[in-house]
Parts: sequence; structure tokens; C-alpha cells
Amino acid sequence: MEKRIKGSCTTILVGKKASIDGSTIISRNDDGHEALDPERLVVVNPADQPRHYQSVISKVEVDLPDNPLRYTSIPNSILTNGTWPAAGINSENIAMSATETITTNSRILGIDPFVAGGIGEEDLCTLVLPYIHSAKEGVTRLGALLEQYGTYEPNGIAFSDQDEIWWLETIGGHHWAAKRIPDDAYVVAPNRMNIDDFDFNADDTLASADLEQLIEDYHLNPDFDRVNLRHIFGSASIKDTVYNNPRAWFGQKYFTPDVVQDPMEQDLPFICHANRKISIEDVKFVLSSHFENTKYDVYGSGSEADKTLFRPIGINRNHDVHILQIRNNVPAAVAGIHWLAFGANTFNTVVPFYANVNDTPASYKDADGTFNLNHMYWLSCTTALLGDTDYDFYVDMRNSYELEAMSAYRKIENDTDADLANHQDVTAYLETANQQLADTAMKLQTKLLGDMVIAGSEKMKLRYNLND
Repeated sequence: MEKRIKGSCTTILVGKKASIDGSTIISRNDDGHEALDPERLVVVNPADQPRHYQSVISKVEVDLPDNPLRYTSIPNSILTNGTWPAAGINSENIAMSATETITTNSRILGIDPFVAGGIGEEDLCTLVLPYIHSAKEGVTRLGALLEQYGTYEPNGIAFSDQDEIWWLETIGGHHWAAKRIPDDAYVVAPNRMNIDDFDFNADDTLASADLEQLIEDYHLNPDFDRVNLRHIFGSASIKDTVYNNPRAWFGQKYFTPDVVQDPMEQDLPFICHANRKISIEDVKFVLSSHFENTKYDVYGSGSEADKTLFRPIGINRNHDVHILQIRNNVPAAVAGIHWLAFGANTFNTVVPFYANVNDTPASYKDADGTFNLNHMYWLSCTTALLGDTDYDFYVDMRNSYELEAMSAYRKIENDTDADLANHQDVTAYLETANQQLADTAMKLQTKLLGDMVIAGSEKMKLRYNLND
């Protein structure tokens, strides 16, 4: 079976008491093994949602309910290997991000092997997001699908509503476990199994009905006095020490700087508490980061051995970064904000699109495999490519652009929120706001690229000191 796996993502979750404005936040870099893979922002209306679904990769067929909700989606532009919706917010302000590829081990796969004809990342948002009315319901629906159809890969999936965030990890072919993230906590989850200490009898956990007994029957627990799912079902490999653990370390270092840890540490905690309330800008910084102010910074002054030792969070294989914010203390019509940026994250900004719409702006919706600077995906990729040629020279331009852009987006958002009550057709009003956001984003990103081209032209190697 040919697979197309986006196996390089990083997830950040922020509970409502840990965020600066009381929102729940689930976010993820949607990364892949290839540098370029055009993506789009679309809305899937109920009439467009399939009633009978067939996966392109595994060929699994699933009959779906006849009452889907509308939802935002970030599908691939090239559909050879399926839609891959990645993430979205449905019309009842329930968010889902799928998936963070995680790790496993031979002990569980020897008991419950992967299912070649099962469900996987290609399918999950389509099968779950249009049918759930709470984050917890997302866990139970996905859990039932995993038990019925099985999966061919290990994944972590995030769900949120206005009150709760749940994180589910698949275990073997048919099993799973999920944990509610405490309201005052955050999580940084790289490509490993992340859930650690787990209480099967707690109110904040859910799992396959037989999972606890399976651990006992097959003698899977290596610990004497605790149930740690990462120890039982995950990995602690050399690859984890350079590919996964350093990303969790850097995120935890940023949010909780007083806690000193080793970047290679295998037991970095799953549930963490920050030393301040976390903003959207904080989340974006970490998901764009390359270990700034450490000797491991790819663009830093450390040795080549240090700069190439660890896999950074922001990388050329970022296809999108989405930050799904479900706000409290605002009307339900504007509670769901689908923040989005495309391409490598070092030279872009996330744009706060309202989720309660029927359509999306063309510059974010119409990108395909043909290079076109009128589409944000290609514009973002081009800016990142040029910035990568001389990061130190271009980074201050990036910083000025980021401040100007985020300020402009927040002004549009604040004005839109404030004037909501004066509009009867809320959906049309929010679509107009989204168009303004997209136009502003395209204008400012184009200006950044232009400034970089103009300034960078003076530094080209193809030059001579005498002018004719």
C-alpha cells in the first residue's frame, strides 16, 4: 500500500485558563517529508460532505451519517493521495487537528498489529469533525471508528470546544487512549507518543474498554508503581533524542523558562504549566522556532555539529501552521477563529479567519501545483526560500513585517467583533471580514518579498566594483 505520510508535525495545546484571553487553543505544524505540497483553506458545506466515504490510500469504505455540520478544512491541492483535511472548526465551534504522527513499539504491535485496510490521517477529519458537538464526543466517535476499522499508522489527534481540550493517541491497530488537558496547562507534542502518567479511573481520561486489561494480560508495563503510556506503548529511541525530544524541550523552555531540562531527555513531561498566560503570538513563535538563542539554532553561530544535531520546529517542510482558537466571552457566531499560514514558518504570519462562513478567499482557496504568486501558499514559500539564503540579513525585515501584519489583523478582528450586532446576515459579514484579512495578508506579504528582493539585490555575488 502506497502511503503519503505527513510524519513531521509539532502540536501545541493551551487550556482556557492558560491562554491570555480565556480561549481554548489547539495548534499544529502540518509538516511532510517533501518541501512543497500546496494546501488550501476551504469550507465543506453539508451538501459537499460525502455520505459514503472511500479512502484513497487504504480503500476503506465508511458509511457516514446524513446530518453533517459545515466545517473549515485545509486539504491538499493535489489529490492523488486523497484529501488530507488536516484541521478545521465545525459550525458548532468544535475544533479538530489530525494528525500528529507518533511512535509505537514492537510489544503492542505484536499484540494488535496495524490494519492495512484501516483508517489514517487522510481520513480522520472527514470521518469525525462534521458529526461532533463537543471535544469529548470527538474522542468517543474516533475511538469507536478505530475499534471498528483499525488504523495503519500511529497518530495523535486534538479536539477542543469552548471549555475542554482532549488529546487522543492511537495504540496498535485498534486501541486508543485520550486525556483531557487541564484548563491551566499547556502541551508541546512532537512525533512521539506523548501521554505519560495515566489513570484509567479518572474523570479526565478515556480509553479502549480492554486497554487496562491488555496491559496486565501481556505484561506490558515496565514501571513498578505507575502507569505511563509512553513507557508502555511508545518509544525511547536514539531518534527521539535528536528528532522529537528537543522540540518538546524548546517549547517547554520558552513557556516555562525556570525549569531546566536536557533537550535529549526521554521523560520530558506531557502536561506543563507556563510562567505566564499564553498568546497566539507565543504559539506561533514556538511553531516557527529553530532553537533561537541556543547553540542549536540552524541560523545561529554555533558549530555545524550543534546546528545540525537536532530537528528544528520551523523547517522547510512546514506546509501549514494552523492555530484553532475557540473564544469565550464573545457571541457564538464569532467564537471560532481558524488562524492559518502556509509554507515554511520563519517568514510568514498567521491570519485569523472567522470559521462561521460558507466560503473562503480565493488567494487562500485556489492554490494548485502551478507556481502563482497570487496564491498565499506560493507567496509564502517564495518569501521563506529567499529568507533562508541570508537569515541574519532578512530577519529584521521579517520582524517589522510580522508586527505590522499581526497588528493589522487584530485591528480587523476587533472592529469586526465590535460591529457584529449591526449585521443581520452574519455569515456574509464574516466572509467580507475574511476577504479583508486575506487582502491585507497578501499585500503585506508581497511588500515583504519586494523589500527583500530590493535589499538583497545589492548583496548578489554577481557584481563588480566599477560602474559603466
